[in-house]
Amino acid sequence: MRATLGVVTLRSRWDAKVLPGLIERACRSHAILDERRRWVPEARGAVLEVGVGSGLNLAFYDPARAQDVIGIDLSPPLLARAAARASAAPVPVTLQECDAERLAFDRGRFDTVLVTYTLCSVGDLAASLAEIHRVLRPDGQLVLVEHGRSPDARTQRWQRWITPVWRRVGGNCHLDRDVPRALEDARFATSS
Repeated sequence: MRATLGVVTLRSRWDAKVLPGLIERACRSHAILDERRRWVPEARGAVLEVGVGSGLNLAFYDPARAQDVIGIDLSPPLLARAAARASAAPVPVTLQECDAERLAFDRGRFDTVLVTYTLCSVGDLAASLAEIHRVLRPDGQLVLVEHGRSPDARTQRWQRWITPVWRRVGGNCHLDRDVPRALEDARFATSS
């Protein structure tokens, strides 16, 4: 019993103190910031940002296109980091602790759902995509920047091998998720 309690305490400390800093550091790489600069300004109208994290996208919204943003995340430590960025954003931003698998919004509420580097770590990918589909207006757009399973078989092998360990230290990040297939199964039309 004592060893289990120690592991739980270590895990909760890791999730609250270490992981948010590691996630922010990794998500501030030049390549990832370039993708944010490229895709976030595409968001228009009422926007839901799933997995807002520490708010690294918030500076890139185009106020001529995006009317307001609701940013959701499951991590209170990351939402606390996002608060300063939300107040400095070029558009009005509301932050909420919320699970992508159970979105607390009406059907067709959003013109855009923006997701950057989040589908890799949601608990139930199919449920999250179904909820995103539900809250998007029929003419709405999903703006998605994600990593996932490689088309290369050799890379897929190491992704499958390392994912169980990576998930434990990387905030449930799955390196081997087949995101294009999941989007197709959720009835999203895709384009690059």
